[in-house]
Amino acid sequence: MTDFELTALVKNLSTTFFKQPFKHEATFNSRLRTTGGRYLLSDHNIEINPKMLTEHGQDILIGVIKHELCHYHLHLSNKGYQHRHQDFKQLLAAVGGSRFAPASPKVIKKKKVIRYQCSNCGQNYQRQRKINLSRYVCSKCRGQLILLKN
Repeated sequence: MTDFELTALVKNLSTTFFKQPFKHEATFNSRLRTTGGRYLLSDHNIEINPKMLTEHGQDILIGVIKHELCHYHLHLSNKGYQHRHQDFKQLLAAVGGSRFAPASPKVIKKKKVIRYQCSNCGQNYQRQRKINLSRYVCSKCRGQLILLKN
C-alpha cells in the first residue's frame, strides 16, 4: 500500500465513521517503533507505522487509523483530543477504534548472566553487569569474590 492509497483509505474511513472529511495527508512512517500511529498537531497530518499493515493486517490498521482520526476530528473541533479526555474515550468507543496498538513480535534475547562465587564460604551470585571485585565482598562472610567462567 502506498501513501496515496493510505490517504484514500483514511478519507474513506473519515466520511464513513465520522461523517466529516479528512482534508490532510496520511503517510507511512517506518521510524515509528513503539506506536501504531500519530496525529501531528502542527500540520494535522497522520503518520502510521507500516508494521500495523505488514505484521498485523488490514483490521488492525483500520483500528489504528480510527484512533488517529479521533485525535484529528476532536482537535479540529476544539474538544478534548487527548487520551485522558472523556470526549476522546466516547468517540473512540462509538467508532470502534483500537485503544492500543498491538505489540510487535520481537526477537527474544537471552540476557547475559555473570556468575561470581565467594572464595571463603562458596556463596554464588548472579549479576547482569560486571562488578568491581576489589570493591565488593561476600554478603555472608565478607570473603573475596571470584569471577566464574561461563
